[in-house]
Amino acid sequence: MKFTLIGDTDNPLAEVELGRGETIKLERGSMVYMQDVELEGKTNSNSKGLGGLLKAAAKSIVSGESMFITYAHGTAEHGRIGIAPAVSGVIRKLEVGTRQYRLNTGAFLACDDTVTYNLVSQSAGKALLGGTGGFFIMETAGTGDLLVNAFADMIELQVTEDKPLVIDNEHVVAWDANLDYNIRIASGAIGFKSGEGLVNEFHGYGKVLIQTRNARNLAGVLAPYLPSSSN
Repeated sequence: MKFTLIGDTDNPLAEVELGRGETIKLERGSMVYMQDVELEGKTNSNSKGLGGLLKAAAKSIVSGESMFITYAHGTAEHGRIGIAPAVSGVIRKLEVGTRQYRLNTGAFLACDDTVTYNLVSQSAGKALLGGTGGFFIMETAGTGDLLVNAFADMIELQVTEDKPLVIDNEHVVAWDANLDYNIRIASGAIGFKSGEGLVNEFHGYGKVLIQTRNARNLAGVLAPYLPSSSN
């Protein structure tokens, strides 16, 4: 994927160059501008027809992901499309192929047409405790480039066999698909004694990408200043 990050280094948008006949997939609603590019909306399913629509709708309900995905097709040489995430923060490229990733809800921005993702099932415990897509989690497949976004900055952390890593669930962006993980309450089974929420505990060998801020905390800070329905 040929792209350039434009604008503020802390809050950029990605301008992707598309030649005639080239295609990328992007998060629904992320297009900012385009030139010599055509958009096509499709259901977020590998199946076609009514069956594909129903499958996409079912996955959307249990995963939190949109039931639609947007395809951008280049219609002339040197077409371009500017895309931006919904939240303020950075954009990073991940190379998919030898290494595959699992993505937290909201992390996906765009990918090459040669990259696909599947919604793989999680255990009931992970689905009920976590905010990582409910009963399904997004896992990449194929080969190519993937663009992910984070709220504020993005940091890469390493997990090794002898040193598992515990991360607040709201800060997790993406992680190596080969890593094992468990979601639990930070202070143990009896409650949130420490004031922390849910955490992801990663085991194995690989990397985890985290965001330096999270939207839930920001919403909590802003809530007292927002008008309520009773006002």
